[in-house]
Amino acid sequence: MPNLDKPGLGDYLINNGLDYVRAWPQYLLPHHALSRLVLIATRCKTRWWKQALIDAFRRRFAIDLNDAQQPDARAFPSFNAFFTRALRAETRPLAATAGSIACPVDGRVSQAGSIAGDRIFQAKGRDYSLQELLGGDADLAARFAGGNFATLYLSPRDYHRIHMPLGGRLSQTVYVPGRLFSVAPHTVNTVPRVFARNERLVAVFETEAGPMAMVLVGALFVACIETVWAGVVTPPHGYRIRHTDFANLPPVQLERGAEMGRFNMGSTVILLFGPQRMHWEAPLTAGQPVRMGEAIGRLA
Repeated sequence: MPNLDKPGLGDYLINNGLDYVRAWPQYLLPHHALSRLVLIATRCKTRWWKQALIDAFRRRFAIDLNDAQQPDARAFPSFNAFFTRALRAETRPLAATAGSIACPVDGRVSQAGSIAGDRIFQAKGRDYSLQELLGGDADLAARFAGGNFATLYLSPRDYHRIHMPLGGRLSQTVYVPGRLFSVAPHTVNTVPRVFARNERLVAVFETEAGPMAMVLVGALFVACIETVWAGVVTPPHGYRIRHTDFANLPPVQLERGAEMGRFNMGSTVILLFGPQRMHWEAPLTAGQPVRMGEAIGRLA
């Protein structure tokens, strides 16, 4: 007698088959070459070209410019300038509650919760190694083992600047080379360890909550990551892991809510905190929309 309470193969294929169909061709694509072409196209300043891209994108994703510092779509010098546009400060107020942790981006929660030892939950029974995410650095991973994580997905229609959840001093960065799989939900549901396979930049800050890592994950057509202290980090794309220790470099101190970086196109930010230093606000569930500045957590 079949167990009618347990989903069968047919249910699984209905619920996941389309995700696999959409995701698996990405294994064959030249990720970096395609992303480089998009980089060139989105920075082109030829008026008719950049305006055609902007207009098509606004129609496709119903982009509202009312929150932007520059509300005139024709005033942007390139598509990328439009895509990474600044917002008026009053449209993203910072949470005023003492001890609150501000959301760094506009987007949606992919997953959030506790780090199970060295494992971070990805989606649908998949997880990946914290140490692998952080470029193989066992000492750095040990600072976050058993702590908390939040994976925040930025869709193409979202605001693409990244801000500080807490004030902090930059202590180190780790550049990790990798592939550029899409980080859209259908890929996250089907490609194993996708965040630990993609190119990424790890920025570690010392904060009132102890160490806080912000992992900026690149993705297909999203091969350009910038920070406010270093400018464009990638491209060019490296082939080795690069560690930068800021102990003997000019200090980088950023206030809560300050811009720390941006994606040129959309992607994902993964926040990491050490054990027993903070709690996520309830509920903080998969698929939940979030906006930059709102409280998503609090200090322990």
